[in-house]
Amino acid sequence: MTDTADPATAGLGAFERWLSLWVALAIGAGLLLGNLFPGIFGALAALEVASVNLPVAVLIWAMVFPMMVGVDFGALRQVGDKPKGLVVTLVVNWLIKPFTMAALGVLFFNHVFAGLIPPDDAQAYLAGVILLGAAPCTAMVFVWSNLTRGDATYTLVQVSVNDVIMVFAFAPIVAFLLGVTDITVPWDTLLISVGLYVMLPLLAGYLTRGRLVAKGGEAAVDAFKARVQPFAIMGLLLTVVLLFGFQGEVILDRPLVIALIAVPLLLQSYGIFFIAYGAARAWGIPFNVAAPCALIGTSNFFELAVAVAISLFGLGSGAALATVVGVLVEVPVMLSLVGFANRTQHWFPAAK
Repeated sequence: MTDTADPATAGLGAFERWLSLWVALAIGAGLLLGNLFPGIFGALAALEVASVNLPVAVLIWAMVFPMMVGVDFGALRQVGDKPKGLVVTLVVNWLIKPFTMAALGVLFFNHVFAGLIPPDDAQAYLAGVILLGAAPCTAMVFVWSNLTRGDATYTLVQVSVNDVIMVFAFAPIVAFLLGVTDITVPWDTLLISVGLYVMLPLLAGYLTRGRLVAKGGEAAVDAFKARVQPFAIMGLLLTVVLLFGFQGEVILDRPLVIALIAVPLLLQSYGIFFIAYGAARAWGIPFNVAAPCALIGTSNFFELAVAVAISLFGLGSGAALATVVGVLVEVPVMLSLVGFANRTQHWFPAAK
């Protein structure tokens, strides 16, 4: 029987196909609730350990857990046989992305928008976008990979290698781009975030997968993932509600600034995706590796960027605002790129 499924939606479930609408509603709900109940959101924002917000951490757990259950550790030894995807990810994330983000920030904040933004504010926004550009995604990429039916094991390897590099490269790159030699990165925030968003969900997924395989093999794993997938989507939507609830008053008070900050972020996001996606296509990388390797560079580790911006410049700073705008831009952009990837998967060879 011939498969007649629409390639644009072949990787998405019925609810996921309307995810852009649900995210838009979640953004609206966050802005509304944040302004109506600032005390509640203030209390939730205060639930932190080393600048890692615990409610957000729980929701990210819900997002990444289904992906972690799909990770087959037995296949890890085969990743070295497919190095191309990892090469594309590392080159884009560390040799291209931070520097193009800084260049776009300088172009727009110091030149194109010079008459609309005071110089001091421009430098603050520039600092915020640089922090975003230097922090490739750690947790959310599992959601985007899952929506494109990416190789779970390979996605984990890509994230893990990026996390190791980030520990050593994040501070020097940010310091160089900001021209600050004594920048202080909250290492406890970085390490706790990696533990909460990657290590612990991975351990839980490994133990759950083992029990499922023992009971019913891979069919049991697939059935379990199908049951818990709605919780991943709800985790994403509630995360959006919280983030926009935390910054709702600021965003509503300064809509023009939000739009101006979004311009270089949008250009950066789409540009980085097509650089990585085009390289993967030219190199003949299978789709289930090519899609995640492009999406991981496009998405940002916004939890770290927000935490560092607050630590360095303050909660009410332009840098902190720019990192939150990064979240505003990222979710709809990533959903549009997931849809594009699913529509164009026929451009790539099948996984071997």
